[in-house]
Amino acid sequence: MSNRVLMLSWEYPPRVIGGLARVVDELSKQISKQGWEVHVVTADHPGTPEHEVNNGVHVHRVKTQTDWTPDFVTWVSRLNYGLLQYAIELHTKTPFSIIHAHDWMVADAAWVLKQGFHLPFVSTIHATEAGRMHGLHTDMQRYIGQIEWRLTFESWKVIVNSKHMLKELQSQFKTPADKIAVIPNGIDPDIFDFEFDPSPLRRQYAKNSDQIVLYVGRMVREKGVQVLLHAAQTILGAAPGTQFLMVGTGYYLDELKWLAAHLNVAQNVHFLGYVSDPDLLRLYKIADVVVTPSLYEPFGIVALEGMAAHVPVVTSDAGGLTDFVEHMQNGITTYAGDAGSLSWGILEVLRNKDLAERLRREAYERVRSTYNWKIIAKRTLDVYDKVLAEAQAAGFTSGQSKSEPRITAPTAVSKGISDK
Repeated sequence: MSNRVLMLSWEYPPRVIGGLARVVDELSKQISKQGWEVHVVTADHPGTPEHEVNNGVHVHRVKTQTDWTPDFVTWVSRLNYGLLQYAIELHTKTPFSIIHAHDWMVADAAWVLKQGFHLPFVSTIHATEAGRMHGLHTDMQRYIGQIEWRLTFESWKVIVNSKHMLKELQSQFKTPADKIAVIPNGIDPDIFDFEFDPSPLRRQYAKNSDQIVLYVGRMVREKGVQVLLHAAQTILGAAPGTQFLMVGTGYYLDELKWLAAHLNVAQNVHFLGYVSDPDLLRLYKIADVVVTPSLYEPFGIVALEGMAAHVPVVTSDAGGLTDFVEHMQNGITTYAGDAGSLSWGILEVLRNKDLAERLRREAYERVRSTYNWKIIAKRTLDVYDKVLAEAQAAGFTSGQSKSEPRITAPTAVSKGISDK
């Protein structure tokens, strides 16, 4: 019987909320190419089939959970019931070898499948609630943090995408270092290899002499877009024709539009909202610099996309960004939350063509050699193989009788969570 992995993810293309969807998509495709049978069970999305095979990956979208829910956490709870319905049916027909759960939104389904079918599972923690919110301040945040801890505790192995995230899990959840594997995210640079005349698109936003700064990401406070808008004041003083293209949606969008008007930079700032993948690739191709000004960033895949698109990147020094952006080597790193530092970094690229070219060239080479999905999928499969070997040695395998020992959790769920 071939190896089969069950991927659980609350988002998957075309349902794209953040970087998680793209990671699961690319990782699944590469794991499939390397000989595994991959099944992704995910949330529904309008206009999508219940089951399809996409680049060798079986995608199952939960169509059963249609009840109205009063809030997001209740919706997540209902989603987990739907994930279980689909996963149990699939596993009963042909057993899975291992489960791979992505973030807290699928934790309950993974835990039940582990306990019910003795399936070992690994998880990827893409970000933590405490990291996003700079601590757990509300009951809702503490609840999410508790589920995150439960996910790390029940996982045989936990994958994170940066050294920063490794330290965050050790601090927040007391996760042992030997239980964590650091595997970065990746990018396929070939997606930018297409013929394209940038002139018509550039003219929609900029004159021939103007330069374009591109931001891509959620419009939420932790992404630091407000810092970029403050930096825009200084940049426009030195380079008045600079145009800022802002791609993304989120709860902070209206406040950011107000701030742009308040700072008198709105005439140069274009909030584009949601942009389809093909259109986004074209926006990268007309940009002179890609900016990631995050206050909190577990990894920073947008910066990696900029590097793959042959565009110089300017980032903050938050979180995982410093794992792959080396200051003045393949990008420019600035101080998180510091508008003066950010404006300096952007102007360094806009004013210095030789520097921009060197950063662009070095970044692309780094992407090709290190951050490609084929290598990342191989490292992920190494984790699977190790977990399966350890599970077999421990007698923890699918089909194990109910009377045999199981891995159980401590009675006090809150034990593993720091009091931050």
